[in-house]
Amino acid sequence: MKSAAVILNPNAGNGKLKKETDTIQARLAEVFEEVHLYITEQEGDGKKYVELLANNTDVIIGAGGDGTIFELVNAIAPLGQRPIFAILPGGTCNDFSRAIGMSQDPLLALEQIIQKHIKIVDIGYFKEYYFLNFLGIGLIAKVAEEMEDSNKKLLGKMSYYLNTSKIVFQNQPFHLHVKSEEQTYNGEAVMLVIGNGPFLGGMKSFFPHADMEDGKLDVLIMKETKFQQFWTWLEAQTQQDYPQDRDDQLIYFRTSQLQIETRPVQHIDSDGEILTETPTEVSVLPQHLQVLSGDE
Repeated sequence: MKSAAVILNPNAGNGKLKKETDTIQARLAEVFEEVHLYITEQEGDGKKYVELLANNTDVIIGAGGDGTIFELVNAIAPLGQRPIFAILPGGTCNDFSRAIGMSQDPLLALEQIIQKHIKIVDIGYFKEYYFLNFLGIGLIAKVAEEMEDSNKKLLGKMSYYLNTSKIVFQNQPFHLHVKSEEQTYNGEAVMLVIGNGPFLGGMKSFFPHADMEDGKLDVLIMKETKFQQFWTWLEAQTQQDYPQDRDDQLIYFRTSQLQIETRPVQHIDSDGEILTETPTEVSVLPQHLQVLSGDE
């Protein structure tokens, strides 16, 4: 690893990352022969920088929140030769950085990056998109759609759960048909969540024991939204356990590939980004991305 490039979102962390650019470059220059910094100005810039750098850069470091990381990974993942990826967290939740053990203090994460500890992780794939943390439809997508940016910035990761509690009992069921080698479901549901990593909204929630190196996706179907089902989910967070066998309204299984159809069409939330709709086929790409990981 001789060369590194930082792609930084200047708005991340209320501009805190941008203020540390001199420190970031100087510290990286102590361990990499070549270091460059690129500042994004608008959506799509991160993808352009990846395309520019991928063939001649050993490590691409994403400095920003989950939206920035989603854009960069979706630019790196389709490449035949993929540079190593690293993260300086600067957003509200920073789910993937938490999953790979990175400090949430960007300067401490920088010290972890320079240790150059490589982990090779799975990522999820559907249509032309890639996800690191989760894919969801139904209730979870509605939470993302109705989340107010001002509320998110003010309350941080807890805003996800507050917003969920606000709409959880208002969500309408839809018809869901899921087919995989391990499990088939054809009936009413209010939510489907497919996890690659353990974090969602900055907390270990649906799949606290998810392993990003096992070649499997974790799948949870919630058939109804009643107080008991919602409480089961909250209880599962605190106990860091799978919400399986607790209620017949929850279905949990693990798979490497599944097909999804719904009536009516549902928006798909992928790592907090809503870009497309059902139907879709979701699969895991085992050991697809090299990342510089931490030890937390």
